[in-house]
Amino acid sequence: MNKEILIIQTGGTIDKEYPRLTKGYAFEIGEPSIKRILSKINPSFTYEIVSVLKKDSTDITKEDRQKIYDVCEDAQQERIVITHGTDTMVDTAKELVSLKEKTIIITGSMRPEKFSDSDADFNIGLAFGAVQTLPPGIYISMHGIVAPWEKVSRNEETGQYFVEV
Repeated sequence: MNKEILIIQTGGTIDKEYPRLTKGYAFEIGEPSIKRILSKINPSFTYEIVSVLKKDSTDITKEDRQKIYDVCEDAQQERIVITHGTDTMVDTAKELVSLKEKTIIITGSMRPEKFSDSDADFNIGLAFGAVQTLPPGIYISMHGIVAPWEKVSRNEETGQYFVEV
């Protein structure tokens, strides 16, 4: 069993950067923010980071989700953390359900990791704890919860994820 954790970057708010100083709202998806987060914590686990996409999650297509699926399926690692935009992470989770032998946690943030008030560090930390302890399955980790993807919903007014009861 390979104990290394595979980290897959797909883009989303967590990796957004705003390099333009004037004229517009332009953002870019930069290098995986998870590199900066991990450099601060000196983790006791090994990992590999792969950038599969650099897109806002509302722009992810069926073909993009197939790429994510293929990388997960082909991975030597049995534990995977996917950084993703919050708008469509449940859609991506649904496409991964046939990967029965892997523990996959999908997470992101409401504000870019580079912002001082970002929730990225917290969500990433929770995802790493979960990926190392949960049985195989597809999970969403956001707002202090980790749950099987099909039990997670989002309040459209607040943007907050919650577990359905």
